[in-house]
Amino acid sequence: MKTTLLVIGKTDASYFTEAIKEYQNRLGHYIPFELQVIPDLKNTKSLTIEQQKEKEGELLSKNLQAGDYIVLLDEKGKEYTSMQFASYIEKKTHTVNKRLVFIIGGPYGFSEAIYSKAAEKISLSKMTFSHQMIRLIFIEQLYRAMTILNNEPYHHE
Repeated sequence: MKTTLLVIGKTDASYFTEAIKEYQNRLGHYIPFELQVIPDLKNTKSLTIEQQKEKEGELLSKNLQAGDYIVLLDEKGKEYTSMQFASYIEKKTHTVNKRLVFIIGGPYGFSEAIYSKAAEKISLSKMTFSHQMIRLIFIEQLYRAMTILNNEPYHHE
């Protein structure tokens, strides 16, 4: 199983890109992982919020493959502790055949088309974070899950 984090828009802040690369490298020791970045939409000032979500949804859909298991990172999703998320990932490694794809949407969330493709939604917090920051938080939590599953000392209870 390959794990993919699909996001819209590049990460601009160098301190985030460096940290994301660090955790991507660490993850490579455990699982096949890919961060897939879709370019930001251009000229969004003339679009309504719904039109922007629809256009982003079309771009996201183009990057999905048949057989993908799609999980949206969404404020209305299920919350997990790090230990529970590790168990969740372990279960998915036994049940997902192709790609486990986590998606971070644009600034206004997801289009209905993307919601309809998703198998489930996960929330990383009740708080709101910037889209650049949530990428780092998610990748770090995925790394933490892998260290938990491998009984390594990174996570402390």
